[in-house]
Amino acid sequence: MTPWALGMPQKADKYQKSVEKCMPGILDKERIIAGTGFDRWLVPPAALAIHLCIGIAYGFSVFWLPLSKALGITSAVKCGPEVGFFAEIFSSTCDWKISTLGWMYTLFFVLLGSSAAIWGGWLERVGPRKAGVVSAVCWCGGMLISALGIHLHQFW
Repeated sequence: MTPWALGMPQKADKYQKSVEKCMPGILDKERIIAGTGFDRWLVPPAALAIHLCIGIAYGFSVFWLPLSKALGITSAVKCGPEVGFFAEIFSSTCDWKISTLGWMYTLFFVLLGSSAAIWGGWLERVGPRKAGVVSAVCWCGGMLISALGIHLHQFW
């Protein structure tokens, strides 16, 4: 019989707290061990989806030419000779050079490697579920910020 049925609220609070300690949250590390009857064929599609998200960076070269003609469509609208690198990043009146777009590619791999080094210990502590949710939020946020940058024609 539970403490609630006995009408003892002070014991009910203790009972509730002990139950909460025993039941890990859906993203907790304790929940990553598969139970009996788990279909292990669900793991390869999830791994494939993660690798496709990482691999999108290697397909970036497909977008270099269209991004270098975002304003001019058929031919690039060149910046004047007085426009320097930093002025070009914040300019919305001329198209980006392919060499400038290459810095975005470089920045991606620098941040990918440094984030693995910085957040790897946190991943080991909290488990893959929380790390997967956080990485999905960061990836989607990055895609939205990138879309906003292209829409506003800002390289920042």
